[in-house]
Amino acid sequence: MEQIIQQLVNGISLGSIYALIALGYTMVYGIVKLINFAHGDVFMVGAFIGFYSITILDLGFFPSLLISMAACALLGVLIERIAYKPLRNATRIAALITAIGVSLLIEYGMIYVRGAQPEAYPGDLIPAKSLEFLGVKVSSQSVLILGTSLVLMILLQFIVHKTKIGKAMRAVSHDMDAARLMGINVNNTISVTFAIGSALAGAAGVAFGMYYTKIEPLMGIIPGLKAFVAAVLGGIGIIPGAMVGGLLLGVIESLVSAAGFSLWRDGVAFVVLILILIFRPAGLFGKNIREKV
Repeated sequence: MEQIIQQLVNGISLGSIYALIALGYTMVYGIVKLINFAHGDVFMVGAFIGFYSITILDLGFFPSLLISMAACALLGVLIERIAYKPLRNATRIAALITAIGVSLLIEYGMIYVRGAQPEAYPGDLIPAKSLEFLGVKVSSQSVLILGTSLVLMILLQFIVHKTKIGKAMRAVSHDMDAARLMGINVNNTISVTFAIGSALAGAAGVAFGMYYTKIEPLMGIIPGLKAFVAAVLGGIGIIPGAMVGGLLLGVIESLVSAAGFSLWRDGVAFVVLILILIFRPAGLFGKNIREKV
């Protein structure tokens, strides 16, 4: 029993990272109906910015986290304005191909700039302490990652539901043309959405680097795809769904590893994707077509 609880704790810590990345996918899709496959690479850039802030600028975890979030927010806005805005009225396939192209550009641009060699986050970034509760050990690292993720998720909910820009985002998500007629600056609202989603991905990158230590230029591919699965699992375009989907996917991965199938921990995410698309295409929080609205 203790081992199961331990794996649940580990899974929630990992799932909170997936949830932060998934929020970017679901926010962008909810507003412009675009799957931003470059989002995983923004997460990778965030991990490297956090690493260099810690090692070169000699900053702590939280200052590095804020710098990474700010830089990734700027990168998200640049990607939206340069790559996606000109294709706002283009076909879905054109936007999808562009997203894949931007993803490859970021990955191999990073390799060109700094090389393909991996880096390692410092092991002494935070004190190596652990809390023990009912026989379950929880590291200070896991507590910090989970606490930071929860604070960011709560802050996002506050922004979306209690601020003027949040109301504009919900209006544009519901009906872009009607929002424009009501005087909402749709272009700026979309840019802010990309900025917020990318900032969350940057925070996830720093948390991921601290959790796994090793980072490298192609690290965004698998976590990015898993976060997409988490967004679909919860219901693409639904913010609470992305949060729950990320946490649930992290727990499933940890339990699969604990059962002795660690080689399947990456594959299980895509098994979950196939099952959710077959049995509940709208996700856990979405409404199926046959359900009454």
